[in-house]
Amino acid sequence: MRRSAALPQVAAAILLLGLAAPADAGDARAGGVFAQRNCGSCHAVGRTGASPNPRSPPLRVLARKYKLEDLEEALAEGIVTGHNAMPEFSLTPPQIDDLLAHIRQLRRR
Repeated sequence: MRRSAALPQVAAAILLLGLAAPADAGDARAGGVFAQRNCGSCHAVGRTGASPNPRSPPLRVLARKYKLEDLEEALAEGIVTGHNAMPEFSLTPPQIDDLLAHIRQLRRR
């Protein structure tokens, strides 16, 4: 009987751990590599430095300007801008997690 009584508590703990996971989801290192390869030709992707394209904001500025949840939604739906220089694209969920982990790291420092 003790086992069945503890089951709801174990299930609740697993659920809470699962809810906490997204904040730490993703691989910041992989996100940095992704950003360098896919965004770095226009945007500064690190903690310092100017963007190669002066009209493209550094990712660290985006990290301070927007909520990560808003960026996550935009990345999932495909970012479309008002200018032709930035290509329209969408990312897979693991790519989004990795890129947001990288951006989260930029935001912390």
